[in-house]
Amino acid sequence: MTRSHVTTHILDTGTGRPAAGVAVSLWSLHDAGDVRVGEGTTDGDGRVGSLGPVELEPGTYRIDFATGDYFAATGTDTFFPSVSLTFHLTDPGQHYHVPLLLSPFAYSTYRGS
Repeated sequence: MTRSHVTTHILDTGTGRPAAGVAVSLWSLHDAGDVRVGEGTTDGDGRVGSLGPVELEPGTYRIDFATGDYFAATGTDTFFPSVSLTFHLTDPGQHYHVPLLLSPFAYSTYRGS
């Protein structure tokens, strides 16, 4: 299986488990307007291994996570109905993994491997 240029996974730190069933979309950001270049839903391990194309041009991108729908499905109140992470892809030869650590009232992220 060929891996997407950008991948992600979500860990629900409130439950200590992967966040399954979260809708995720990848956007390329441009002055003329944003373009969706990929989308997916986290699997049972909280991962989206096929979020977008195998190759992307250098530029600025955003990943949107539908966290409100995820928490609503579990009957959990949340302060963040969505999370958007913007990052700059500089080297088209590298893989970019952007994880999200999530709880109902906080989140953090980092560049993974």
